[in-house]
Amino acid sequence: MAYHKVEHYDEKITSGLIDSYKQSISLLGEDPEREGLQKTPERVAKAMQFLTQGYQVDPKAILNSAKFHEDVSEMIIVKDIEIYSLCEHHMLPFFGKAHVAYIPNKWITGLSKIARVVDTYSRRLQVQERLTTQILDAIKETLDPLGVAVVIEASHLCMMMRGVQKQNSVTTTSAFWGEFERNESRSEFIRLIGSKLH
Repeated sequence: MAYHKVEHYDEKITSGLIDSYKQSISLLGEDPEREGLQKTPERVAKAMQFLTQGYQVDPKAILNSAKFHEDVSEMIIVKDIEIYSLCEHHMLPFFGKAHVAYIPNKWITGLSKIARVVDTYSRRLQVQERLTTQILDAIKETLDPLGVAVVIEASHLCMMMRGVQKQNSVTTTSAFWGEFERNESRSEFIRLIGSKLH
């Protein structure tokens, strides 16, 4: 039985992107009809739709899809969530990890939903600073918690491959709200995301 990959893409968008990428390849001095490049415009068209699929998803709907009443008010942390995003300035990847915490106020959500929210905002043209606050705001507005904290550590190819070409630099952004604006809660969160408990 032959392998057949099933993917679904908008035909109109795919067609338009294919034409654009063919033209781009030509403008860069290459031949889009060369054997190795014949399918490249289609591959890139599909890849870009995959990498920006977050525009089609509502992060708040994700959280609400698994929202449960629970009388707990202790810190919940989901750390080391892999992120892969595209810098909106150069459309080059940045990648790293997100650490997200919230303190419930009668409502919790499924743990996987936190990771899905991170993915949804990551799969858009982004800047790390905005990505950090968007994740925080979605949790804050949907779960009405006592506090939310988000820290993202990422490497940016726009700094590594071009520009200053610093391969070992890492950018860290953070956003804190509510109880995490208090020194004690924020310090506990920072300590826990930096520790190896497993």
